[in-house]
Amino acid sequence: MLFNCYFLFAQNKVTGTIRFEDKTSESKVSIYEEGDGFLTETDGKGFYRFFTFKKELHLYFVSESGELVEKKISVEEVTKLDVVFTPKIQVLSEVVLNAKKTKVFELKRLKDVEGTTINAGRKTEVVLVEQSMANLASNNSRQIYSQVSGLNIYENDDAGIQLHIGGRGLDPNRTSNFNTRQNGYDISPDVLGYPESYYTPPAEALKEIQIIRGASSLQYGTQFGGLVNFVIKSPHSTKSLELISRNTIGSNKLYTNFTSLSGTKGKFSYYSFFNFKQGDGFRNNSKFNSKNAFFHLGYQLTNKTSISTEFTYLNYLAQQAGGLSNDMFSKDPFQSNRSRNWFGLDWFLYNLKLKSELNDQTNFSFSFFGLNAKRNSLGYRSNRVSQIDPMTERDFISGSFNNFGAEARLLTKYTFLNRNATFLVGSKFYKSNNSGEQGPGSDDSGADFSYAYDQYPNYSNQSNYAYPNLNYSVFTENIFYLNDKISLTPGIRFEHIQTESDGFYKKINLDAANNVILNETVTDQEVRKRSFALFGIGASYKPFPALEVYLNASENYRSVTFTDISVFNPAFSINPNIKDESGSTIDLGVRGNVSQLVSYDLNFFNLNYNNRIGFVQKADAFGRVKSERGNVGDATIYGVESLIDVDLRRVLLMQDAFSLNVFLNASFITSEYTKSETPGVRGKKVEFVPEQNLKTGVRFGHNNLMLNFQYTYLSSQFTDASNATSGVLSGVIGEIPAYSVMDLSLSYSYKKIKGEWGINNLLDNHYFTRRATGYPGPGIIPSAPRTVYFTVQIKL
Repeated sequence: MLFNCYFLFAQNKVTGTIRFEDKTSESKVSIYEEGDGFLTETDGKGFYRFFTFKKELHLYFVSESGELVEKKISVEEVTKLDVVFTPKIQVLSEVVLNAKKTKVFELKRLKDVEGTTINAGRKTEVVLVEQSMANLASNNSRQIYSQVSGLNIYENDDAGIQLHIGGRGLDPNRTSNFNTRQNGYDISPDVLGYPESYYTPPAEALKEIQIIRGASSLQYGTQFGGLVNFVIKSPHSTKSLELISRNTIGSNKLYTNFTSLSGTKGKFSYYSFFNFKQGDGFRNNSKFNSKNAFFHLGYQLTNKTSISTEFTYLNYLAQQAGGLSNDMFSKDPFQSNRSRNWFGLDWFLYNLKLKSELNDQTNFSFSFFGLNAKRNSLGYRSNRVSQIDPMTERDFISGSFNNFGAEARLLTKYTFLNRNATFLVGSKFYKSNNSGEQGPGSDDSGADFSYAYDQYPNYSNQSNYAYPNLNYSVFTENIFYLNDKISLTPGIRFEHIQTESDGFYKKINLDAANNVILNETVTDQEVRKRSFALFGIGASYKPFPALEVYLNASENYRSVTFTDISVFNPAFSINPNIKDESGSTIDLGVRGNVSQLVSYDLNFFNLNYNNRIGFVQKADAFGRVKSERGNVGDATIYGVESLIDVDLRRVLLMQDAFSLNVFLNASFITSEYTKSETPGVRGKKVEFVPEQNLKTGVRFGHNNLMLNFQYTYLSSQFTDASNATSGVLSGVIGEIPAYSVMDLSLSYSYKKIKGEWGINNLLDNHYFTRRATGYPGPGIIPSAPRTVYFTVQIKL
C-alpha cells in the first residue's frame, strides 16, 4: 500500500481500443515499446492502458497470430490511441510470418518486468521453439537450444523424453543444476532432495523456453545453473476449437504422434495435448514407449482476474542397453551386453493458479502445485561393464515422490523521487514426502518392477529410506530507475531448508560357498537444518536502443541430495562427510539489435564454487583404486559467452519473399580447482567444462520453404577432479573427447499442411557426450549415429 501511493504522480497515461475489421471476436494484442519492451496487453474487449514517463513513444501492437502494427506518438498528460488491424490481403508465407515473429522476439528480449517476475539486469535467453527448425518430434536438444550460449548437453536419448543440459561446469545429468519449471511451477521429483528432471514437456507443445542464468537464485531458488521454464502454448483466443495433428516417422522404427486441441468459449479457455512415442532405439536392447497427456482449463473471472488449472501425465518405459568401457566403445560404439535392464516412470503433475491485476500498477499471482510419481530402475549393474550378465537376480531401485508447494508473488510499479520503480515480494512453501528402496529384483528378462526378497534374502544391496523434506522462503527485489537509461535491481532471499533421511540398510557378507557370515540391519536417521540469506544486485544501462549493458552478482547454494548419501552403486562410493555446496555468480554483458541487421549478446561470467561435489580416485586398504563422490574442493570457472545473429537478407537487400540468417554461438571457458584437501586436485581443471563450445548455422527461406543447417563443436572435457583421461573398467571416469556434428532440416507449408524433413548427425560421426555413474549405465553412453525423420502436420 505504501508503494502504491506514488504511482499517480508525474506519469503520463496512454489508453486506447484495438479492433479487428475481419474478425467477429477480438484477439488479444500485446503492446511493446522500442526501449522498454513489453508494456501491457488488451482485455477481453480490446481495451488497453499503461503509464509512462516518456514524451516520445515508438509502439508495436502485436496480435496472437503475428500481425504487427507500428505507431510513433508524442505523449501528453493523457493520450488516447485507437488501433485498427485491417484485413490481410494475402495469407502470410512462412518466411514473412517468421520475420514478424522474430521482430516480436527482439522486442520481448528487452522486458524488465513480465507478469509478477523481474528480469532486469540479468542474462536471460528465450527459445522460440517453432522457429528453431529442429527435430521437435524427438526433442533434439542440440538444435532446440542452438542459440543458448555455453550449454553442455548429454546426447544419448533418441526419443528426447528426458532433457540433459548443463553449463559453466555444471553436470548436465537430467538438468539437475537448474530449477526446472513448466508454466512457472516446479516439475522435478524433489526441488531440494532430488532435483533431477525425469519429465520434459514435448517440444511440439511449447511456445517458448525461458532461461535465466545463476542470478535467478533470488526469485526461483538456490540452484547454480539458474532457471529453465517451459512455457506451453496458450489456448486459441478466437476459435472454439483448433486441432493440430503431427505424425513423425524416423530411423530405428521411430513413430510419434502429437495431437492438440485448443480454444476459447466465453470466459472458458482450454489447451490439451496427447503425445505418443515409440521406437527401437539406435542400439540393441533400447526400445521405448511413451505416453504423455496435458490439460489446461482457464476461466476469466473478471477482466483483470483469471484462474486456471493444469494436469500433466507421463507414462514411460524404456529398455536400457547399458554402458561401455573405452575399449568396448572403440571396437563397436553401438554394442550392448545388457538385455535385462529397464527404466519406468509414472508421473502426475497438477497445478492451480490465480492471476489478478489489483490495479493499474499492481499484479498478484498465486500458484499451488504438486507431484505424485514413481520411478523404477531395474537391471544388472557391474563395476566391470564388459562383464557378461550372469542372468541371476537384478538390482532394483524404486522411488516414490509425493510433494506439494505454493508460491505467491506481488509486483507493483511506483515512483521514487519522480522516477519509475518496481517492487516485487514473494514467498514459497514446499513439502515433500519421498521414499527410496533398493533390493533384489527378479531373474527374469522383462520389466518386472517387483522385489524378490523371498528368493534372494541375502542380496547384498538392500536399503529402504523415507525422505521428508521441508522448505520455505521469502524473497524481494526492487528495480530503481535512476534515469531513463540506468536501473539498479537489488534483491534478497531468505531460505529455510530441512532435509531428512530415515531408514535402514543391510550389511550382508557371504563366504566363498555363499554361506551367510554377516546379516546386520543398520538403522540410519539424519536431519539437516539450515537457514540463510542470499543477496544479489543487478544493473542495466541502455544508452540507446541498439545497446544494453547489464551486470549482476548473486549468491548461490545447493543442498546435498539424498542420492548423494544413500544409494549403493558398484561404480563408486560416497564420502560420509559430504556437505552442501555454496558460491556466487557474476555476469557482465552487452546485448542489443543494430538496425534489425545484427542481434548480439556478449557476456563475461565468473562462477565461484565452494565445496563442489564430484569424483576423485582413491585407493582402499587393499590398494584398489575406486571412485569416491564427495566434496572435492573450491573451484573457479570463468569465460566468455557470445551469440551473434546476422540478417543477411537485409544486408544483401533481398526481396521480402526471402530470408537468410547466419548465427554464431561461441563460448570460451577456463576452470581451475583453487583449493582442495585431496592431494593432486588443486590446479586441475573442473569437470564438465569444454573450453571451446561452438554452434553455428545458416537459415534460408523462400516463400513457404525453409532450410536450416547447423554445425556443433565441443572440445574435450573431464569427468572427475583428477582429470583422468584413459578411463577405468567401469567407464564412469575418463575424458570425453572432442566431437563435432552437423544437422540439416527442411520444411514446406501448403495451406493447412506442413511437412518437415531432416537428417541429424549428417556425417554419421561416432562420439559420446556422457559417462553415466548409474543407470542407464554405468559407463560410456554413446550418442546417436545418422538418423532421418519426416513429419506431417495438419492444422484445422
